[in-house]
Amino acid sequence: MKTATLERLATALRNASAEACPIPPIREELAAFGVAGAYAVQDINTRHHLASGRRLTGRKIGLTSKSVQQQLGVDAPDFGMLFADMELTPDEEIAVGRVLQPKAEAEIAVVLERDLDFEHVTLAQLISAIAYVLPAVEIVGSRISNWDIKLLDTVADNASSGLYALGMQPRKLSEVDLRLCGMLMERQGQIVSHGVGAACLGHPLNAALWLARKMSEVGRPLRCGDVIMTGALGPMVAVAPGDIIETTIAGLGVVKTVFAAH
Repeated sequence: MKTATLERLATALRNASAEACPIPPIREELAAFGVAGAYAVQDINTRHHLASGRRLTGRKIGLTSKSVQQQLGVDAPDFGMLFADMELTPDEEIAVGRVLQPKAEAEIAVVLERDLDFEHVTLAQLISAIAYVLPAVEIVGSRISNWDIKLLDTVADNASSGLYALGMQPRKLSEVDLRLCGMLMERQGQIVSHGVGAACLGHPLNAALWLARKMSEVGRPLRCGDVIMTGALGPMVAVAPGDIIETTIAGLGVVKTVFAAH
Protein backbone atom coordinates (compact mmCIF):
# COMPACT_ATOMS: atom_id res chain seq x y z
CA MET A 1 0.00 0.00 0.00
CA LYS A 2 2.78 2.44 0.91
CA THR A 3 4.73 1.78 -2.28
CA ALA A 4 1.61 2.09 -4.42
CA THR A 5 0.68 5.42 -2.83
CA LEU A 6 4.14 6.91 -3.26
CA GLU A 7 4.37 5.71 -6.86
CA ARG A 8 0.95 7.22 -7.61
CA LEU A 9 1.91 10.59 -6.15
CA ALA A 10 5.19 10.59 -8.08
CA THR A 11 3.31 9.89 -11.30
CA ALA A 12 0.82 12.66 -10.54
CA LEU A 13 3.68 15.17 -10.18
CA ARG A 14 5.28 14.04 -13.44
CA ASN A 15 1.96 14.31 -15.24
CA ALA A 16 1.38 17.78 -13.83
CA SER A 17 4.67 18.88 -15.37
CA ALA A 18 4.11 17.11 -18.70
CA GLU A 19 0.56 18.43 -19.07
CA ALA A 20 1.31 21.91 -17.61
CA CYS A 21 -1.56 21.45 -15.20
CA PRO A 22 -0.88 21.83 -11.44
CA ILE A 23 -2.47 19.40 -9.01
CA PRO A 24 -3.97 19.92 -5.54
CA PRO A 25 -1.65 19.65 -2.52
CA ILE A 26 -0.52 16.13 -1.69
CA ARG A 27 0.57 16.69 1.92
CA GLU A 28 -2.47 15.01 3.45
CA GLU A 29 -1.75 11.79 1.57
CA LEU A 30 1.91 12.05 2.57
CA ALA A 31 1.25 12.86 6.23
CA ALA A 32 1.34 9.22 7.31
CA PHE A 33 4.74 8.76 5.66
CA GLY A 34 6.34 11.98 6.91
CA VAL A 35 9.32 13.75 5.35
CA ALA A 36 10.95 10.41 4.51
CA GLY A 37 7.93 9.55 2.38
CA ALA A 38 8.09 12.89 0.59
CA TYR A 39 11.76 12.31 -0.24
CA ALA A 40 10.83 8.81 -1.41
CA VAL A 41 8.43 10.37 -3.94
CA GLN A 42 11.20 12.72 -5.08
CA ASP A 43 13.59 9.79 -5.43
CA ILE A 44 11.08 7.77 -7.48
CA ASN A 45 10.97 10.63 -9.97
CA THR A 46 14.75 11.10 -9.87
CA ARG A 47 15.24 7.46 -10.79
CA HIS A 48 12.57 7.76 -13.50
CA HIS A 49 14.30 10.79 -15.03
CA LEU A 50 17.74 9.16 -14.94
CA ALA A 51 16.33 6.04 -16.60
CA SER A 52 14.79 8.30 -19.27
CA GLY A 53 18.21 9.74 -20.13
CA ARG A 54 18.33 12.94 -18.12
CA ARG A 55 21.71 13.69 -16.53
CA LEU A 56 22.20 14.68 -12.90
CA THR A 57 24.52 17.70 -12.64
CA GLY A 58 24.02 19.02 -9.13
CA ARG A 59 21.64 19.80 -6.29
CA LYS A 60 19.60 22.69 -5.02
CA ILE A 61 18.91 23.67 -1.45
CA GLY A 62 15.55 25.18 -0.71
CA LEU A 63 14.05 27.11 2.16
CA THR A 64 17.34 28.48 3.51
CA SER A 65 16.17 32.09 3.73
CA LYS A 66 14.01 33.08 6.67
CA SER A 67 12.03 35.38 4.41
CA VAL A 68 11.27 32.54 1.96
CA GLN A 69 10.43 30.22 4.85
CA GLN A 70 7.96 32.82 6.07
CA GLN A 71 6.49 33.16 2.58
CA LEU A 72 5.84 29.43 2.39
CA GLY A 73 5.04 28.77 6.05
CA VAL A 74 7.86 26.27 6.62
CA ASP A 75 10.82 26.23 9.00
CA ALA A 76 13.33 23.73 7.59
CA PRO A 77 15.58 23.51 4.50
CA ASP A 78 15.14 20.85 1.86
CA PHE A 79 16.98 19.65 -1.23
CA GLY A 80 16.23 18.75 -4.82
CA MET A 81 18.01 17.44 -7.89
CA LEU A 82 19.48 19.51 -10.72
CA PHE A 83 19.53 18.05 -14.21
CA ALA A 84 21.54 19.23 -17.21
CA ASP A 85 18.42 20.34 -19.11
CA MET A 86 17.47 22.70 -16.27
CA GLU A 87 20.46 24.98 -16.88
CA LEU A 88 19.74 28.00 -19.06
CA THR A 89 22.28 29.02 -21.66
CA PRO A 90 23.43 32.68 -21.74
CA ASP A 91 20.72 34.99 -23.14
CA GLU A 92 18.27 32.11 -23.55
CA GLU A 93 14.64 33.22 -23.38
CA ILE A 94 12.40 31.24 -21.07
CA ALA A 95 9.37 30.11 -23.03
CA VAL A 96 5.92 30.69 -21.58
CA GLY A 97 4.78 27.55 -19.78
CA ARG A 98 8.25 25.98 -19.51
CA VAL A 99 8.02 26.37 -15.72
CA LEU A 100 4.68 26.10 -13.94
CA GLN A 101 3.84 29.16 -11.81
CA PRO A 102 7.38 30.56 -12.14
CA LYS A 103 9.13 32.70 -9.55
CA ALA A 104 12.71 33.99 -9.53
CA GLU A 105 15.15 33.97 -6.65
CA ALA A 106 18.78 35.03 -6.41
CA GLU A 107 21.38 32.58 -5.14
CA ILE A 108 25.09 31.86 -4.95
CA ALA A 109 26.15 28.77 -6.86
CA VAL A 110 29.10 26.62 -5.77
CA VAL A 111 30.87 24.38 -8.27
CA LEU A 112 32.98 21.44 -7.07
CA GLU A 113 36.32 20.21 -8.37
CA ARG A 114 36.47 17.15 -6.09
CA ASP A 115 34.06 14.45 -4.96
CA LEU A 116 32.52 14.81 -1.49
CA ASP A 117 31.76 11.17 -0.81
CA PHE A 118 32.88 11.12 2.84
CA GLU A 119 30.71 9.75 5.61
CA HIS A 120 30.74 13.08 7.48
CA VAL A 121 31.96 15.96 5.32
CA THR A 122 33.86 18.62 7.25
CA LEU A 123 33.93 22.33 6.47
CA ALA A 124 37.61 22.08 5.53
CA GLN A 125 36.86 19.26 3.08
CA LEU A 126 34.04 21.28 1.55
CA ILE A 127 36.18 24.39 1.12
CA SER A 128 39.02 22.41 -0.45
CA ALA A 129 36.57 20.80 -2.88
CA ILE A 130 35.14 24.08 -4.21
CA ALA A 131 36.54 25.16 -7.58
CA TYR A 132 34.72 28.48 -7.76
CA VAL A 133 31.49 30.33 -7.01
CA LEU A 134 29.08 32.14 -9.33
CA PRO A 135 26.06 34.41 -9.09
CA ALA A 136 22.92 32.52 -9.99
CA VAL A 137 19.17 32.83 -10.44
CA GLU A 138 16.80 29.95 -9.91
CA ILE A 139 13.46 29.95 -11.66
CA VAL A 140 11.45 27.93 -9.19
CA GLY A 141 8.09 26.43 -10.06
CA SER A 142 5.43 24.35 -8.42
CA ARG A 143 3.39 21.45 -9.69
CA ILE A 144 1.05 22.20 -6.77
CA SER A 145 -1.88 24.53 -7.51
CA ASN A 146 -1.52 28.17 -6.42
CA TRP A 147 1.76 27.47 -4.63
CA ASP A 148 -0.35 26.04 -1.80
CA ILE A 149 2.59 24.13 -0.35
CA LYS A 150 3.98 22.98 2.95
CA LEU A 151 7.19 21.05 3.54
CA LEU A 152 5.87 17.67 2.36
CA ASP A 153 4.52 19.13 -0.88
CA THR A 154 7.71 20.90 -1.89
CA VAL A 155 10.03 18.03 -0.88
CA ALA A 156 8.07 15.57 -3.00
CA ASP A 157 8.03 18.12 -5.84
CA ASN A 158 11.84 18.12 -6.11
CA ALA A 159 12.04 21.19 -3.86
CA SER A 160 9.85 23.14 -6.30
CA SER A 161 12.59 23.09 -8.91
CA GLY A 162 12.40 24.61 -12.37
CA LEU A 163 15.38 26.12 -14.17
CA TYR A 164 18.55 27.96 -13.22
CA ALA A 165 20.95 30.44 -14.77
CA LEU A 166 24.59 30.98 -13.84
CA GLY A 167 26.84 34.02 -14.16
CA MET A 168 29.78 33.97 -16.53
CA GLN A 169 32.68 35.11 -14.31
CA PRO A 170 33.79 32.49 -11.77
CA ARG A 171 35.34 33.68 -8.52
CA LYS A 172 37.56 31.84 -6.07
CA LEU A 173 36.32 31.65 -2.49
CA SER A 174 39.31 33.72 -1.39
CA GLU A 175 38.19 36.60 -3.63
CA VAL A 176 34.83 37.28 -2.04
CA ASP A 177 33.11 37.22 1.37
CA LEU A 178 29.99 35.19 0.63
CA ARG A 179 28.37 36.13 3.91
CA LEU A 180 28.47 39.86 3.17
CA CYS A 181 27.61 39.74 -0.54
CA GLY A 182 24.74 42.11 -1.17
CA MET A 183 22.07 41.10 -3.71
CA LEU A 184 19.79 43.31 -5.79
CA MET A 185 17.14 41.96 -8.17
CA GLU A 186 15.47 44.28 -10.66
CA ARG A 187 12.54 43.79 -13.02
CA GLN A 188 12.59 46.22 -15.93
CA GLY A 189 14.79 48.48 -13.79
CA GLN A 190 12.56 48.39 -10.71
CA ILE A 191 13.92 46.79 -7.52
CA VAL A 192 11.82 43.74 -6.64
CA SER A 193 14.05 41.86 -4.18
CA HIS A 194 17.19 42.42 -2.19
CA GLY A 195 19.20 40.53 0.38
CA VAL A 196 22.62 39.38 1.50
CA GLY A 197 24.64 36.17 1.72
CA ALA A 198 24.00 35.90 5.45
CA ALA A 199 20.29 35.35 4.70
CA CYS A 200 21.21 31.85 3.50
CA LEU A 201 21.47 29.89 6.77
CA GLY A 202 23.83 32.56 8.09
CA HIS A 203 26.38 31.82 5.33
CA PRO A 204 26.03 30.06 1.96
CA LEU A 205 28.74 27.58 3.00
CA ASN A 206 26.56 26.52 5.94
CA ALA A 207 23.92 25.53 3.42
CA ALA A 208 26.44 23.78 1.17
CA LEU A 209 27.85 21.84 4.12
CA TRP A 210 24.36 20.79 5.21
CA LEU A 211 23.72 19.53 1.70
CA ALA A 212 27.04 17.69 1.35
CA ARG A 213 26.39 15.79 4.57
CA LYS A 214 22.80 15.04 3.63
CA MET A 215 23.77 13.75 0.19
CA SER A 216 26.30 11.35 1.67
CA GLU A 217 23.70 10.23 4.17
CA VAL A 218 21.13 9.38 1.47
CA GLY A 219 23.62 7.69 -0.85
CA ARG A 220 23.84 10.37 -3.56
CA PRO A 221 27.16 12.08 -2.70
CA LEU A 222 28.21 15.24 -4.49
CA ARG A 223 30.72 14.75 -7.29
CA CYS A 224 33.38 16.73 -9.13
CA GLY A 225 31.69 19.22 -11.44
CA ASP A 226 28.43 19.31 -9.52
CA VAL A 227 26.64 22.63 -9.15
CA ILE A 228 25.23 23.47 -5.74
CA MET A 229 22.51 26.12 -5.68
CA THR A 230 22.94 27.20 -2.07
CA GLY A 231 19.58 28.90 -1.49
CA ALA A 232 17.81 32.21 -1.74
CA LEU A 233 19.41 35.46 -0.60
CA GLY A 234 16.07 37.27 -0.46
CA PRO A 235 12.36 36.87 -1.20
CA MET A 236 11.42 35.12 -4.42
CA VAL A 237 9.52 37.14 -7.01
CA ALA A 238 6.64 36.06 -9.24
CA VAL A 239 7.43 36.57 -12.92
CA ALA A 240 5.29 36.96 -16.02
CA PRO A 241 5.76 36.76 -19.80
CA GLY A 242 7.88 39.64 -21.05
CA ASP A 243 9.71 40.19 -17.77
CA ILE A 244 13.44 40.88 -17.80
CA ILE A 245 15.10 40.12 -14.46
CA GLU A 246 18.58 41.45 -13.79
CA THR A 247 20.25 40.20 -10.63
CA THR A 248 23.45 41.65 -9.21
CA ILE A 249 25.43 40.02 -6.41
CA ALA A 250 28.26 42.19 -5.10
CA GLY A 251 31.68 40.75 -5.84
CA LEU A 252 30.24 38.06 -8.11
CA GLY A 253 28.53 39.81 -11.01
CA VAL A 254 25.24 39.96 -12.86
CA VAL A 255 22.79 37.35 -14.13
CA LYS A 256 20.11 38.32 -16.66
CA THR A 257 17.01 36.19 -17.14
CA VAL A 258 14.54 36.95 -19.92
CA PHE A 259 11.00 35.60 -20.11
CA ALA A 260 9.49 35.36 -23.58
CA ALA A 261 6.51 37.64 -24.14
CA HIS A 262 4.45 35.04 -26.03
